[in-house]
Amino acid sequence: MDNFIVSARKYRPTTFDSVVGQQHITVTLKNAIKNKQLAQAFLFCGPRGVGKTTCARILAKTINCAHLRDDIEACGQCDNCISFQNGNSFSIHELDAASNNSVDDIRNLIDQVRIPPQTGKYKIYIIDEVHMLSQQAFNAFLKTLEEPPTYAIFILATTEKHKILPTILSRCQIFDFNRIKVTDMANHLADIADKEGITYDADGLHVIAQKADGGLRDALSMFDQIVSFSNKEVTYQAVIDNLNILDYDYYFRLTDAIIAEDAPSALLILDEILAHGFDGSHFISGLAAHFRDLLVAKEPATLKLLDTSDTIRTRYLQQSQQVSAGLLLSALSIANQCEINYRTSKNQRLQVELALLKMCHIAVAVQVAKNGMAQLQTEAAEKKKRSEPVMPANAAAQSGTVSDSVGNSAQHVVVARESDQPTTDHRPPTTDHQSPVTSHQPPVTNPQPPTPASSGWGEVKLRNEIPDLGKIFDDKQEAAQPEEPVLLSGEEREPFSHDDLLSQWHAFADTLKAANKINLFTLMTANPPKLMDGFRIGVVVENSIQQDLLNTSKIDILNDLRMKLRNFAVDLVPIQVTNDTVRKPYTAQEKYQAMAAKNPSLDVLRKTFNLGLE
Repeated sequence: MDNFIVSARKYRPTTFDSVVGQQHITVTLKNAIKNKQLAQAFLFCGPRGVGKTTCARILAKTINCAHLRDDIEACGQCDNCISFQNGNSFSIHELDAASNNSVDDIRNLIDQVRIPPQTGKYKIYIIDEVHMLSQQAFNAFLKTLEEPPTYAIFILATTEKHKILPTILSRCQIFDFNRIKVTDMANHLADIADKEGITYDADGLHVIAQKADGGLRDALSMFDQIVSFSNKEVTYQAVIDNLNILDYDYYFRLTDAIIAEDAPSALLILDEILAHGFDGSHFISGLAAHFRDLLVAKEPATLKLLDTSDTIRTRYLQQSQQVSAGLLLSALSIANQCEINYRTSKNQRLQVELALLKMCHIAVAVQVAKNGMAQLQTEAAEKKKRSEPVMPANAAAQSGTVSDSVGNSAQHVVVARESDQPTTDHRPPTTDHQSPVTSHQPPVTNPQPPTPASSGWGEVKLRNEIPDLGKIFDDKQEAAQPEEPVLLSGEEREPFSHDDLLSQWHAFADTLKAANKINLFTLMTANPPKLMDGFRIGVVVENSIQQDLLNTSKIDILNDLRMKLRNFAVDLVPIQVTNDTVRKPYTAQEKYQAMAAKNPSLDVLRKTFNLGLE
């Protein structure tokens, strides 16, 4: 049986033109060779499996080729090329810095550099995984790297550029290798399959390329594995079965269920996915990527961003026409939030199921958002109307007209009190041809929502607005902000006694105690109120904290007292009191000063004998 050689070694590029996906580097190196502008040190950095070591070997072979071709490629037939291909070249040396990372290893390298090449023009040193060198080894390598002999060239390769000393970086020409594109990788796999006589499915090769995440060596390893699994028939189903990849079909079916608002089907699809052994986090991440691809497929300009085969791209185009961008954005937001909460959740499956239920009810959430916006506008209009000044009832009766502000809640309360209490009616008497103003008062209706031009809300585009589903589906809704209290006004000026004031004052204080507002209750009951001229009520405050508390609660107190005392001229006046409490001496120095103030001879005695205070 012949020895099997993996595809990553068997089809390793041997010329610059055969390197996959790194044209920006191969063109630069060929031009440097053509113009004879080779640097003394190169640094190849990039992810794993993108061709760093391969390009280093091709560069070393090309610059030592005795019969360079017109396209700046090695001939492969001269003695230098043949010796390199056989692995016995005396002019090209490879060093693994992962296992030769000490100062002694670098010293041996420096000693070898001093010997000129026996064959070829240059002596090339390829140091792989150079970031593994120790700090002392880097420092020992600095001088030789900066001023090597004219025949010496160093090619360094690493996957972790940030671990290399800046002094090393400044002495090298740096080439950054890119991740290989999915399309380039799939085409390369197709070429290998054709050479090996393997039947393949383009969709399957694209899935392998996507799974490789930009590394061609990983893609070739997976390709060999699937070829063995499927007996040289690389199909899409064989790829997803062998690599444990979630099929595109699940995401397309699930999106159809979300569009149809079919929550039971969505949950059943999730159960089928979990039954096949897939992780919920992997599923929700893939679903978010699926929604992203649908958004990309909606615009022809961004269609090229889809790294899929033509068959899958066609399915994306068809489904993207059935779903709106607003629904996709909302679903993306839900999936992103689910992915954040997944790791910290104790019931992880419930997190995914809850996200799917939210996605299936996005249309309902949009309608709730629209209704909430309309209700918010209505409440804002009512609040604006209540804040307008209220016309006194007597003025309305004298003019014979009904003001638009008669809907004020405080005015209704005043009228109700006048009808309930057997007090003197100060309104003009009515005749048979004239009825009381209140009897012909038109009922107050709900005002229309304000227009964008008059209300200052700005233009509200409800149809195209995407709701903030993070707030709509939040289990803990923010409490509604309380409206600012409005000071009630009116024309009643009935006199009252100090006893009446105390009765209503303590009644309001009892309501504060029941509402657990202890600070205000203490302020109102610590000192009795004083009845002053002009229906002013003096409230004793002992400090600035009580002063602020009284200012904050003044409107509530006045509204209660004005209604119960039937006098809208009542006002609160703070009365400041000073605290004359003398602070007692506490420290030794304070006690001594207090005693010396009473008996000055004590200070003379202390100074005479030079006594201390302790």
